[in-house]
Amino acid sequence: MLNDYLVPGDRIEIRSTKINDQDMEDIDGQGGSRGKVFHSKVCDIRSEEEIEIEMPMEKGKLILLPVGKEYDLCFYTSSGLYQCYSVVRDRYKTNNMFILVMELTSGLRKFQRREYYRFNCILDMKCRVLSDEEKESYVSRSVEFMDTDLTLEDGVIVDISGGGARFVSSKQYDANEKILFKFSLKIDDRPQQFKIVGRVVKSNLKEGTSKKYENRIKFLSIDSREREDIIRYIFEEERKIRRKTSDNR
Repeated sequence: MLNDYLVPGDRIEIRSTKINDQDMEDIDGQGGSRGKVFHSKVCDIRSEEEIEIEMPMEKGKLILLPVGKEYDLCFYTSSGLYQCYSVVRDRYKTNNMFILVMELTSGLRKFQRREYYRFNCILDMKCRVLSDEEKESYVSRSVEFMDTDLTLEDGVIVDISGGGARFVSSKQYDANEKILFKFSLKIDDRPQQFKIVGRVVKSNLKEGTSKKYENRIKFLSIDSREREDIIRYIFEEERKIRRKTSDNR
């Protein structure tokens, strides 16, 4: 049942599924930005198909989502992240609160905390093995990693998830070695820098090459916000792929 997954107060991210439509309008009728992410929270679970959420706000203004339009919802719950599609069926005001009635048009899709979905990509990165002193203190995040481009080795991330990554490099790493690596993701049209420690799960010679190694990393020093940002990046990139596929039909 829906109540088993969502509860009032759960945070929500809302994005239009039609990036070319003028789908958001602020309360003053000025028109909102296209393709933007808006934030809300669950107010009530009406049924297995309908929920009530707070009308999103931006810069102190309510954003009116048009009735009949479809949106992509991402729920941040105590048991993980869930995603689904929905349509605005009604909007009203009660007790000085503006409410949207959303009909869920797809089932909830869960990103498992233990088995994160891996997204194929090509991302430049830099990395290096931690020093012995850093290995002792990185868990508490009390160490400052001092790096210049000269101390870091180049690599390419070929898939990423909320739990780890796979990257190709010219160096082979020992299993269980702890590596600091840095990369950038474009989230909400803004580049965001990440500096994360990972544990090497596997490092093998890449098939068909003699000097390239494929490395699997499990994230260690990552907080919930960084993990959610990576998953948000995956959501956004999947949406872009889906739009391109739909436009080419």
